[in-house]
Amino acid sequence: MLDANSSKVIAVFDFDGTIMTVDTLFDFIRFYYGFPRLIWGLFALSPVLILFKLGFIPNDKAKERLFSYFFKGKTLSEFNAICEKYKNRINQTLRSQAIDKIRFHQQEGHIVLINSASIYNWILPWAESVGIEKVISTEIEVKEGVITGKFKGENCYGVEKVKRFLELYPYRDTYQLYVYGDSSGDKPLLDIADFPFYKEF
Repeated sequence: MLDANSSKVIAVFDFDGTIMTVDTLFDFIRFYYGFPRLIWGLFALSPVLILFKLGFIPNDKAKERLFSYFFKGKTLSEFNAICEKYKNRINQTLRSQAIDKIRFHQQEGHIVLINSASIYNWILPWAESVGIEKVISTEIEVKEGVITGKFKGENCYGVEKVKRFLELYPYRDTYQLYVYGDSSGDKPLLDIADFPFYKEF
């Protein structure tokens, strides 16, 4: 897999559960609306969530329904303004060991990026604030400045993480790859790494 002469090093970090201690979808909804509205929404969506838990609805469809319930019809400008504020909330729920590892790779001159199933808009402001320039994650569909409630493309989970990463860095034998993840959704990406770290933090 790895050419002995390779000098480029890439470090890829999952976000939820790896860099952060929480699931950002639920945490962001709570941040946006408050706890009572989150609970009411989960109650309203309980049939969908039950079917997901029973395996009748796939992860990506259940996630899209949840996102749509709370954010369909919001303007992108309003949504992004809250995403910008959310980076301060992210700083309260970080894994310090993950931040130390990010800083290590940055100090070594490695390419550091985030590859996550979470929403691009609320990861990017925080990532940029710590010097991470590239985020690969689930993107939302917007038409005429309004959120449709649908995802743009596939949910960035499992094999989709590998697909999107290799679109950016296709020549796998030309770089060393570190991958940090914590769930089954990270396993395909961990499988192609030279240095895989599962639940390292």
